[in-house]
Amino acid sequence: MVHRKESELNGQKFIIETGKLAKQANGSAWIQLGETIVLATAVCAKEAAENQDFFPLSVDYREKAYAIGKIPGGFLKREGRPTDSEILNARLVDRPIRPLFPKEFRNEVQVMITVLSADRINDADVLGITGASIALCLSDIPFEGPIAGARIGRVNGEFVLNPTFEQKASSDIDLIIAASEDSILMVEGEAQEISEEDMLNALIFGHEQIQTIISLQKELITELGKPKLELPEAEDISELEAKVNELSKEKLSECISIPEKEQRHKGLDELVKSIQEQLAEEFPEKEMDIAMIFHDLEKQLMRSMVLEEGKRLDGRGLNDIREIYIETGLLPRVHGSALFQRGQTQALATSTLGTKIDEQRIEGLEGDFWKNYMLHYNFPPFCTGEVKPIRGVSRREVGHGNLAERAIKAVIPNDNSFPYTLRIVSDVLESNGSSSMATVCAGSLSLMDAGVPIKSPVAGIAMGLVKEEDKLAILTDILGDEDHMGDMDFKVAGTRDGITACQMDIKIKGISPEIMREALARALDARLFILDKMASVLPEPRKELSTHAPRILTYKISNDLIGSVIGPGGKTIREITEKTGATINIDDDGTITIASVIAENGENALQWIKNLTAEPEVGKIYDGKVKKIMNFGAFIEILPGKEGLLHISQIDNKRVERVEDVLKVGDPVQVKLLRFESDGKMVLSRKVLLNQE
Repeated sequence: MVHRKESELNGQKFIIETGKLAKQANGSAWIQLGETIVLATAVCAKEAAENQDFFPLSVDYREKAYAIGKIPGGFLKREGRPTDSEILNARLVDRPIRPLFPKEFRNEVQVMITVLSADRINDADVLGITGASIALCLSDIPFEGPIAGARIGRVNGEFVLNPTFEQKASSDIDLIIAASEDSILMVEGEAQEISEEDMLNALIFGHEQIQTIISLQKELITELGKPKLELPEAEDISELEAKVNELSKEKLSECISIPEKEQRHKGLDELVKSIQEQLAEEFPEKEMDIAMIFHDLEKQLMRSMVLEEGKRLDGRGLNDIREIYIETGLLPRVHGSALFQRGQTQALATSTLGTKIDEQRIEGLEGDFWKNYMLHYNFPPFCTGEVKPIRGVSRREVGHGNLAERAIKAVIPNDNSFPYTLRIVSDVLESNGSSSMATVCAGSLSLMDAGVPIKSPVAGIAMGLVKEEDKLAILTDILGDEDHMGDMDFKVAGTRDGITACQMDIKIKGISPEIMREALARALDARLFILDKMASVLPEPRKELSTHAPRILTYKISNDLIGSVIGPGGKTIREITEKTGATINIDDDGTITIASVIAENGENALQWIKNLTAEPEVGKIYDGKVKKIMNFGAFIEILPGKEGLLHISQIDNKRVERVEDVLKVGDPVQVKLLRFESDGKMVLSRKVLLNQE
């Protein structure tokens, strides 16, 4: 039986439906906004795998080409590996639902979001969050929902829930939130240098508006929700816990206070192995349980140090930022480079300037477009001292790169004033907390080092939280272990004038607006501190582009002259390219882009094109070439492909008997354009120039 709930969002019909499709899944739901539709399914393994100490959740988000009436390109004519956009949307679903499964639950769960229809008006990404929630809540899978997803924009100063693509284009905020009835669980988005108060107000607005979606879900859950699977009874390991606590309490505090990450981890690893060896005879085959108990004790101690003593793992105060080191221009052949190190997190960023032919074509359900700015983030295993195989770009690398790309996007010069394609690459060489924010700082500096006239530098910081009942502590510039054992990872990036990007994930059921306001205020202080450090090394973009970067010139011609520049079979444009060494691109609207590393080469190519496309002007003097000699005069080419008649009477200021006595084919000759005849033919004179002498 089909069950359906309806409401209205942003003036469009919003529908949740279940009971028609994918009925063999543990839970499924059809979510529709306008004519954009996603199918969400949740399936759970019957039993947990043996000796498994983690919760195996996988989330996939896939877009079907048929959703926009399109056949996929390529040889196979079917959807291939997930695109970056699909990976990012899968992460949007994964991040808020993962903390809402019970800690004891170990059965493998797979959530799949499939875009079935896209109206190119409404984005499907936020529908996936709501779809995953209702599919899980209606299923027998233990899940502490419901939650819902929504996008917040601001158009003409007014907040908009789930703005259309057209509204997004004129919005200065693009935030996606996932929230429960009580609080916000996840934030992801970008903005045009907005204030902290505006950011907070946008989140509060979104949370208020999202209650309609939560209410629809609760109605369906009340009517159709299945009894949840029973969680396995926890084994009584209180005796083992007491033993581990007794054996670790003396040395654990000592180990956890070691500031340096590698030495701290080494000490902790040696301690837990020692405890496992001491308890091996009394508690055989309990190594995994011992490690879990030890980890919980480590976490409790870290949190207690923060809340009771205001002391962190590396000895810093709650608001202290680790030591920062910055170097620019360290790679001599790249266009721009910067090394940014904060504590044990180090990012090496490079900026490369390309031309229009380097733009990336993006195919999506909202339509195809060209991208002339991109940031790629790499997280090799050596940056954490690990050995791992490298098998393509990970979801984490795609997500962190996207966040950093969004953070810097607001200050990138527009294509009209700076017609370059820009690529930033961040290679994380060390990681111990917030390498994505280090990437923002290094990427911004590398652009400035290349001479890119960005609006202003951008910096980022990661904020953390430890909360136990009424006690809480907000942490500035969190370590990797503080992220792992804390309750929040709140990344905020921006300029001196405002926020350009943010990302928040929490592991508790929610945080209040007051906590978010305080976190944003402290993030602002930290951001300004880092921007001051950056300014002390490179206060503004370099005045000149890198000597290795291409110089770009643009020139506009009428559409009917494009063929003159290209030539038959591309002969003319190939000749210009080969003889000048410049790269030339011609758009359909007649815009010509010329790029060359050596400025003179570009100028030569531009002059060549100007000559090809110039229109002859009466009264102007031209350096022409004799193309053909007749008994009544000579035909002179004054511009490429444009010839005029130099009559025998206009060759000299004295009588000329034979043209050949003065001119030969191929001779250079300076002439003046006297007039156009009624049939458009040009009349030239050499005589008037000689008389002027």
